[in-house]
Amino acid sequence: MTAPRPTTLEDAATRPAPTAETVQRRYATDETSRPRSAADREHIMQNLRFGADFSDHMASARWTADTGWSEMRLLPYGPVPLDPSANVLHYAQEVFEGLKAYRHADGSIWLFRPMFNAARLAASCRRMALPELPAEDFLSSLVDLIRTDHEYVPHVEGGSLYLRPFIFGDGAGLGVKPSASARYLCIASPSGPYFKNGFAPVSIWVTQQYHRAGPGGIGAAKTGGNYAASLLPQKEAQQKGYEQVCYLDSAQGANLEELGGMNVFVVRRDGSVQTPALTGTILEGGTRSSIVRLLQDEGRDVQETAINFEQLVADIRAGEVTEMFACGTAAVVTPIGKLGYEGGEVELPKGEVTSHVYDTLTGIQYGRVEDRHGWMYRVM
Repeated sequence: MTAPRPTTLEDAATRPAPTAETVQRRYATDETSRPRSAADREHIMQNLRFGADFSDHMASARWTADTGWSEMRLLPYGPVPLDPSANVLHYAQEVFEGLKAYRHADGSIWLFRPMFNAARLAASCRRMALPELPAEDFLSSLVDLIRTDHEYVPHVEGGSLYLRPFIFGDGAGLGVKPSASARYLCIASPSGPYFKNGFAPVSIWVTQQYHRAGPGGIGAAKTGGNYAASLLPQKEAQQKGYEQVCYLDSAQGANLEELGGMNVFVVRRDGSVQTPALTGTILEGGTRSSIVRLLQDEGRDVQETAINFEQLVADIRAGEVTEMFACGTAAVVTPIGKLGYEGGEVELPKGEVTSHVYDTLTGIQYGRVEDRHGWMYRVM
């Protein structure tokens, strides 16, 4: 067992971010822009859902080997034309990110660790043979989109503007090779809590039939194919009465890895906290690394290690493991209340450590708790 150390991605994410004023206005508003009426916008804001409604604009840029990144615009949100033979439709050459804009009590709007997302998007692009979008161009797209559509950042507790940047190969022509051109888009969705019950325990089915990723594969990249592969296991878990799926490693089928879209933490009776080690098959999460840092700052023993699932079940039954929680951008922190698996089920309470982590992290994001690490980035 080892204490987590800064990863290559973490090191890249600590690069000082240029101010919003420095990177603004790279994405010009398209002259065809037609924002919604105030009444239509208000209807959306009074009925917040996750990822169901979108703001008026989307950031857009294009890449070719000859021109590099160009044509940076804020376009009206809407359909994207694609050639039927486009690379992404046949070979899934695509990556994406997810982050949120938060409105503080004074009306200002902030992002949480956007440089982490910029660095992870670049890492995913390298793995998927896509062109990397420079960090400042990435940041500029967020700033310009949020400033233009700032009225879509909710004022209500737990609300946020969820941002989905993504890059895909849009070159035409069949043949298994990297696309000759690519498109960057960022869309924004005014959202409420990811889970309809908010900060409430979720039930998890630990699948021993399916695996999320294998050694040498694309598990560490945030790419759509990983999520597509999770849909059938998720459907089967729901048929069994569980809300989410957790995967074991593909090499041995023995160690806990992650949920389809969230990292996992285990809290032990002695107060120590464990999370699966980053082996290349797990997506490295910004929320995960932030939680590790917060707990370490408080003097808690945090370990990156292999977590054997059979031993975990035994430790839960013996009271040696007292809490579990999942974390990610969309849900932030979610207590795990039940683990089901072939042949059994164990339950866990929503404990003090989970609640403390949730309160601290969301407190920083919404400006209620001091941001000692400089994670928050002011947009306006």
